Amino acid sequence: MLSRLINFLKACWRPSSDHSVHAGSDAAGRQDGLFWYKDSGQHLIGEFSMAVVQANNLLEDQSQIESGSLSLLDSGPYGTFAGIYDGHGGPETSRYINDHLFQNLKSFAAEQNSMSVDVIRKAFQATEDGFCSVVAKQWPMKPQMAAVGSCCLVAVICNGILYVANLGDSRAVLGRLVRATGEVLAIQLSAEHNACFESVRQELHAMHPDDPQIVVLKHNVWRVKGLIQISRSIGDIYLKKPEYNREPLYAKFRLREPFKRPILSSDPSITVQELEPHDQFLILASDGLWEHLTNQEAVDIVQNSPRSGSARRLVKTALQEAAKKREMRYSDLKKIDRGVRRHFHDDISVIVVFLDSNLVSRANSLRGPSLSLRGGGMNFSAKSLAPCATPIEFGTT
Repeated sequence: MLSRLINFLKACWRPSSDHSVHAGSDAAGRQDGLFWYKDSGQHLIGEFSMAVVQANNLLEDQSQIESGSLSLLDSGPYGTFAGIYDGHGGPETSRYINDHLFQNLKSFAAEQNSMSVDVIRKAFQATEDGFCSVVAKQWPMKPQMAAVGSCCLVAVICNGILYVANLGDSRAVLGRLVRATGEVLAIQLSAEHNACFESVRQELHAMHPDDPQIVVLKHNVWRVKGLIQISRSIGDIYLKKPEYNREPLYAKFRLREPFKRPILSSDPSITVQELEPHDQFLILASDGLWEHLTNQEAVDIVQNSPRSGSARRLVKTALQEAAKKREMRYSDLKKIDRGVRRHFHDDISVIVVFLDSNLVSRANSLRGPSLSLRGGGMNFSAKSLAPCATPIEFGTT
């Protein structure tokens, strides 16, 4: 099987004509082939590091970090917002989230003149509603937009409070110092909505007691309706509104029986906690990272290395693990172009947010310069990439 895959890759792969680092502006990050990274920057209460590697033909991951005012009002609140949006079926939903979620959050924060769980929940819902409107408008021309969706992981730090909101299976992990031992422990803050977890399958059965096929074990993977692994998302309207689960949607997405209530949910799981002086940093990443690293391994890598380049180091370690699993060298993996690369690993997006306890304690009075940065701003010329001519399909997230 492996030898056939290697022969397939040799037939399809054309090396890029330029694997050099495109320096550009440090402020906007750097690009090295399919790898984009911003090694170090400053947000309101500390430093941050950010990295993205592309595997799909079109980058389906999107990410952003925003710092400064979290409201449309000059009066604030002030803080830091970071988001990881892991798309599936195409890049449209994750791009839409990148364009609208933070703006929606600022609008609701302005209405309430504060940050809260309610503000975050309303921002998620407004983003979902907005994308539904896009699907409705596109339905006559691009009906397959109904089958595009995205996971959505957000961390908001405001007034010394950390909010983590999640849809899907991206993950937020906190590195917390244990003063007695000097260790930094990994604490997972996000609940994951993937049918591989028994608790998620039980939740789905409880919500759909009249449907014994709500989750199906297909090719040794649990999938909702045999189609998708995640149970919550932005988008995926074909599993939320029955009027979009019909022709001209591709037959592989259409259910045999009509459904009366939404199968997937857009209601995020949200955790809230007060930041403590021993909270060192927060790692936000799409599931492409966590396929290859445990929570503690990721925290150890960040803790035991210089802050600058932390996100890039995490992504590189995950790629090295992906190469090792296929018994190949990392240097050879890097030569494989987008599309074909998806056989080896997923798109991976990582943001590491460092927490300066001195700044966290003064969060109410901070009014630093604003920051707005999006990850993975990669544009490739046609001559530098030669994707395989044979279409390749991968299971939906």
